[in-house]
Amino acid sequence: MGPFNTIRVETGDDIAVITLDRPERLNAWTHEMSREMHAAISSLNDDPEVGAMVVTGAGRGFCAGADIKDNFKARMDASASEQRGGGDWISLVRSSKPLIAAVNGACVGVGATMILPMDVIVASEDARFGMFFVKMGVTPELASSHFLVQRIGLGRASEMCLTGRLYSGREAFDMGLADRLVPAASLLEEATSLAREMAANPAPHLRWVKELLTKNGSETDIALVQKREGEVLAKAYVSAEHKEAVDAFLAKRPPVFRRRPPDDNGV
Repeated sequence: MGPFNTIRVETGDDIAVITLDRPERLNAWTHEMSREMHAAISSLNDDPEVGAMVVTGAGRGFCAGADIKDNFKARMDASASEQRGGGDWISLVRSSKPLIAAVNGACVGVGATMILPMDVIVASEDARFGMFFVKMGVTPELASSHFLVQRIGLGRASEMCLTGRLYSGREAFDMGLADRLVPAASLLEEATSLAREMAANPAPHLRWVKELLTKNGSETDIALVQKREGEVLAKAYVSAEHKEAVDAFLAKRPPVFRRRPPDDNGV
């Protein structure tokens, strides 16, 4: 994988940590970073040794929005993501292995919208969140006008987007934008621990669950919700992982869902 110029990828212990790595620019988002993030996540989705991913930022920022020199000549809307060399970010994130955002500092503009469709947002007490679009004379993108309302409700989403103000990590947690709030020193420990907990579960089923949450989260047709669930559950019932879970329960042993290839000694 790689080599990359704007991100770092480290794997081990069933997970991967992707670090936005332009600390001198507070990890501002560029065309190149977009391409590299898509490539990294796609590659990690194909890696059987990786069960979940954490995304964080190098230095004191998470992502200070779009790099004005690089990005603001393009319209910042969903179609512009392809112009930035990325493709469909929302489809990638929602169909991916579990993705956890570990927000260590400034998280504004596209820095905030890129994490809204991720599965869990863990915020450091040093984190700062802002939907600055209106202050730059543009409007929200990357389906954030959907996901922000889903996460925090219409009133709070309206306040956040219409004022363009900056919110502390504590404020973000209190209004439901961040799912967890932790001291800065324990941010990565908390996020990677959660990622490993998810990675221990059956890989196909994790992505099936994400698919159901994506399609059904704001679905008003309850019959359709149940139809989708029934179709996925039928696949789950005949899966090897379901058989392993039942066998393990009856044998009073922990289930083993992720089997590694043997090493050079055949072990």
